[in-house]
Amino acid sequence: MIHPTAVIDPAARLGTNVSVGAYTVIGAGVEIGDDTWIGPHVVIEGPTRIGRENRIWQFASVGAAPQDKKFHGEQSVLEIGDRNVIREFVTFNRGTADGGGVTRIGNDNWLMAYVHLAHDCIVGNNVIFANAASLAGHVTVDDWVILGGFTLVHQFCQVGAHAFTSMGSIINRDVPPYVTVAGSFAEPKGINSEGLKRRGFDSDRILSIRRAYKTLYKSGLPLAEAREELARASSDAPDVKLMLDFIDRSQRSLVR
Repeated sequence: MIHPTAVIDPAARLGTNVSVGAYTVIGAGVEIGDDTWIGPHVVIEGPTRIGRENRIWQFASVGAAPQDKKFHGEQSVLEIGDRNVIREFVTFNRGTADGGGVTRIGNDNWLMAYVHLAHDCIVGNNVIFANAASLAGHVTVDDWVILGGFTLVHQFCQVGAHAFTSMGSIINRDVPPYVTVAGSFAEPKGINSEGLKRRGFDSDRILSIRRAYKTLYKSGLPLAEAREELARASSDAPDVKLMLDFIDRSQRSLVR
């Protein structure tokens, strides 16, 4: 399962049934879970922890030091969950002391060619990042997000669950859950209704989310007043509650 040209540091720990392709380099401090497949010409640096059943394609760079001039070699880590597909030329950097020391990726994600995750990013589960989507440092992306090809997300931004970005979007503000954005700089274009249907959301839930969107973006109310209106009208709706929670923890103005 290990190609004879692969270079694996004795301090790396590989689980059972791990496959490593030709000319791949795995450094010290790397842990790789069972049944993971690693193609040829991959570089994995530590400390990096990778879970089970991942597939990492050729020329990916995983766990390199952060591209941050404030980084001076302090201890930091990259954590990758289970069943992720990581395609060609993807780059994932470890965390920094200023960001908690960890870059973390969850489970069941699909990360296409040339995707970049900078230091201290936190990515949830079941996301899809199309080709060349890139996150600057300290970005948080919640579950079920889809980033269109060549989407760029500014540092410290958050993208809420089930959000969708069109190709070439440039995100410089937080994107609430369920919202579709497009453009440079990105603007809201509605809710991700097609994605919600595919994930089993019924018509009543989608209608509730659409009404919440209209309150945020179409009512003309200032953000604080729109939030209060949502809280009064739909506080018992879990999807609206998710939007309200996101607003409360948002570090930047919502995309409006």
